[in-house]
Amino acid sequence: MSKIVKQALMEDLRRRLEGVDALFVVDVIGLDANATSALRKELRESDVSLMVVNNRLARRATEGTVLAPAFESLSGSAAIAWGSEDVVSLAKTLAKAVQKPEYDGVSAKGGVLDGSPLSAGDLKAVSKWPSRLEQLSLLSGQLVGPGAKLSAQLLGPGGALCSQIKQVAEAEAEGAAA
Repeated sequence: MSKIVKQALMEDLRRRLEGVDALFVVDVIGLDANATSALRKELRESDVSLMVVNNRLARRATEGTVLAPAFESLSGSAAIAWGSEDVVSLAKTLAKAVQKPEYDGVSAKGGVLDGSPLSAGDLKAVSKWPSRLEQLSLLSGQLVGPGAKLSAQLLGPGGALCSQIKQVAEAEAEGAAA
């Protein structure tokens, strides 16, 4: 490959990965063209991009970025996957694809998350984390929980006690006013 072509490929890769802070490296060797196309289509439906890269060009293209640790010890064939709404959704999508029998040749090699390198096993671990939507729903439940609990107590048996205390207080106020 000529220097001009390599430079163009590196610039294209830099442009595609601009703003990306997490990606996973997978091995897609052993997949035929039809299986690769089906995998790409399935990943695209989840807003995940998959691109086969030359290790050396990828290493040079990501030099000085948070993605560089993913390519430091990489060898052999590699494809990079990035995108989706968050890193957990990306990991879940890839973990699901790796387990399917029609994509038997796909295996995780590693990745990077916020500048920290990830091992192949980390893909499985990250895929078990709650997604952004699940985290938001847990947080909102925790924020609303105490108020809902207080409301339920005031409307339940505690509410009857509260009403009785109010009546006693009103009776005392009327007695003091008279």
